[in-house]
Amino acid sequence: MRARTTSTHRSPGTGLSDGTPTGRRTGTPGAAPRRRAAPGRLVVAVLLLLALVAGCSADGEPDAAVPTQSGAADGGLDGVRAPSDERGGTLRLVTSQVDSLDPQRSYVPGVWNLMRLYVRTLVTYSSEPGRTDELVPDLATDLGSSPDGGVTWTFTLRPGSTFETGRPITSRDLKYGIERSFAVDVVSGGPNDVLDLLDPTSQYAGPYQDETPDKLGLASIATPDDATIVFTLSRPYPDFPFVLALPSSSPVPIEADTGADYGNDPVSSGPYALTSVDAQTGIVLDRNAAWDQASDPVRTALPDQVVVRTGMTGLERDQALLAGSADADLSGSGVQEATTTRFGDGTGDDGLTDRVDDLTTGSIRVLSMPTTVAPMTDPSCRAAVAAAVDRVAVQEALGGSGGAVRTSQLWPRVLAGAPEDPDPAADPDAARTALAACGQPDGFPVTMAVADVPMSLAVADSLVTALAEVGIVVTLAPLDPTTYYSTGIGLPAAVSGAGYGLVLAIYGADFPTPASFLRPLVDGRAIQTTAGNANYALLDDPGVNAAIDAAVAAPDPAAALDAWRQVAQLAQATAAYVPLAENRVQLLAGQRLRNGVVMQPFGGYDVATVGVGDD
Repeated sequence: MRARTTSTHRSPGTGLSDGTPTGRRTGTPGAAPRRRAAPGRLVVAVLLLLALVAGCSADGEPDAAVPTQSGAADGGLDGVRAPSDERGGTLRLVTSQVDSLDPQRSYVPGVWNLMRLYVRTLVTYSSEPGRTDELVPDLATDLGSSPDGGVTWTFTLRPGSTFETGRPITSRDLKYGIERSFAVDVVSGGPNDVLDLLDPTSQYAGPYQDETPDKLGLASIATPDDATIVFTLSRPYPDFPFVLALPSSSPVPIEADTGADYGNDPVSSGPYALTSVDAQTGIVLDRNAAWDQASDPVRTALPDQVVVRTGMTGLERDQALLAGSADADLSGSGVQEATTTRFGDGTGDDGLTDRVDDLTTGSIRVLSMPTTVAPMTDPSCRAAVAAAVDRVAVQEALGGSGGAVRTSQLWPRVLAGAPEDPDPAADPDAARTALAACGQPDGFPVTMAVADVPMSLAVADSLVTALAEVGIVVTLAPLDPTTYYSTGIGLPAAVSGAGYGLVLAIYGADFPTPASFLRPLVDGRAIQTTAGNANYALLDDPGVNAAIDAAVAAPDPAAALDAWRQVAQLAQATAAYVPLAENRVQLLAGQRLRNGVVMQPFGGYDVATVGVGDD
């Protein structure tokens, strides 16, 4: 049995890798030669990227030669920004970090968006405006069937889907792609939801160490024929199709797998293929000649080429969008505060307001109170903190209403069925009453863990001020942001050992479902003793746990939604978590962008369906 770390949530600093290979470097003996970009093609790519950099005028103003597409504010949220079915041109994307181009190694939503161009999965997110948080069939003919409440899942592949080599994609390719995630010593950094769901006792070490007879791989994935794949999970999991929508569940041809180096030249199953990757000049994707539109109901593949400039700061990305040298930002962080000041009220802003889509991200800042650290072991002491919190001050620390939306609910706005938010103000009197009930009428000292970054420190300072009004004296413990969610607050022994009675975190789920958001955060049985724990309050409440079981076993979607609302209400009644604010971003569409649909799960425009106007 091997040791491994599992994770079922996505937070800043968690699951992000620079793509550096770790562990044993391995390949497949006898693998077929792979295609490489022709030298001439690389020269063209470099020249094109240099042209993109030069797209700004000398004074940084938009290039008047680039026609701005028509649209309206928030036009891409529930509609299509500048609709067009025009083919051709080069889509110009910008971003900050690309952790890995290996679909089994990436854990950055913006990169997952990019992967929609060259990675297909059994199911994927819809491109229909306003419904991008829903799944639709991709390589499969439907969303799968489960006859036993989410334990067994069967999918049938649609005909005609191939890799860029022209070889048909089979169920065995899908199985192999998923099995790569189990090679944690070679393929590291990506989501690993499948580890617990398909191999809870950690018996399978991945395809590179496969010791099963005839290397049959995971027994929990069956491939009775080339078009059928059957998953048998360790427990009921109604959200399993969302796991299969992750790029980490995409097919990989075994003959082309180069282990830790696979991200240097991944095999395409989508409409585009990577033709050059360079740390300095960026990433270029050209059309995949083997892709058949008839086999792909999701992607439109309008541009002839896609170019991605990487490693850019937020202001550099904004400048490229304003100047017309970029069409969309993949990062998911939206424009910078300095850029939002140009939007104004829609007058005298060169039409910028009409190019903006304003959305909440689903990531919530929460103040967690570890129930193993005194005095937070007492619910009344936790209630005192909850009552004293000033969410207005927190919102101001986050840049005002443009940077965050106040929330008092453990339920992101992007999820349907949210409980009504009363938006309570700070209540010092209620806090003092709770302090008396917990035997600390004059308050108490407490240490707060916080990521050592300006925005989080600003939020922490606002909380320090509010809590001081009722005698709760907070000492801040700024921690390294690169390890904050892994070994800082994600390691229960470290939290208890350091005596962190308060923990400030940003929390967002991998999937847009209540189960994905709530279960890692409040299920006591989900607490991990190793790095990466997401139950920051170390909450293990029997009533909450029982409510989770009832929600998982709910007979239909409506009953499940009601049951998960009950979970959220019970969890908040423990006062172990205080929701503060949900992050908000403003997306700026490039001047040439067409078919701009906001892909909510990735916090950007859906690159699988966008097009570009004339230069």
